[in-house]
Amino acid sequence: MTDYSRVSLRDVTLRDGLQLTGKVLDVDVRVDLVRTLLTAGIPELEIGSMARPDLVPPMAGSLDIVAALTPEELEHCWVWVATPRHVAKAAAAGVRNFQYCLSVSDAHNRANIGRTAEDSVAAMPEAIAIAKEVGGRIQLTLATSFTCPFDGPVDPDRVRGIVADPRTAGADDVVLADTLGQAYPNEVRELFSTIEAKDRRLVFHGHDTWGMGVANSLAAADGGAEVVDGALGGLGGCPFAPGASGNTASEDLLFATRPDYLTPDVLADLVKAGEKLLTRVDEQSRSRTAQGARSKADAFAWVIGEQ
Repeated sequence: MTDYSRVSLRDVTLRDGLQLTGKVLDVDVRVDLVRTLLTAGIPELEIGSMARPDLVPPMAGSLDIVAALTPEELEHCWVWVATPRHVAKAAAAGVRNFQYCLSVSDAHNRANIGRTAEDSVAAMPEAIAIAKEVGGRIQLTLATSFTCPFDGPVDPDRVRGIVADPRTAGADDVVLADTLGQAYPNEVRELFSTIEAKDRRLVFHGHDTWGMGVANSLAAADGGAEVVDGALGGLGGCPFAPGASGNTASEDLLFATRPDYLTPDVLADLVKAGEKLLTRVDEQSRSRTAQGARSKADAFAWVIGEQ
């Protein structure tokens, strides 16, 4: 039986969470959120992207966030990259944790990155070498591991093939993403349980389009995932994936897994931080836990009421 309290949350609010919003938040606001999340005890964060700001405007200033953080804080922070050039530029700015992303389906990889999946895999050894030269860590992040918005269902053998490809072997982690939020628990559990990780951590990145975000995350843990991604209030989505909705809510994942650092006070602080952020970007919370925390069930220790 899986001990879900051992499953670690990576909060992706500041990258995947913000990238579909219509507002670019000031760097100091984003830095404050980084520190709020780290203070709460969340062990890993996704804080920005090397995507072109003209294509994904909310990611402008990502390297300014990096510059504002201490080396100790940056040890907990990941930045999205898609090319060796991205890795080199981010490394020069002080980034040490790189999410090298490609899509399993060619159609989505062309829409998202402008090249085939094979081209992205072929470039990964160079990206790995650059990351290792600065003592960094790098993840193999596979978008559309379950379904593609253009081509439909993705063959699991294609996912397993990329993970097993010698050119991706130098990655420290393997991230499988349900980019559209269309996967279901048995499907997620089966894929994770058949991935040959070879001493690499397995990570699940789920979206909650069909309401399966938490269930799929727990199923991924059953299949061997050690880390699951979430965003405050269920914020987020992919600008190049029609039909995708927000990420699985960090509040919901924490309430489900109950890591040692989660107390009612910590949850209350995170709910409030999420509400403040969502107000800034004019978005509604999709977190059921955040809604429950504002209920009138005063006898339940996790309820914070309307304070």
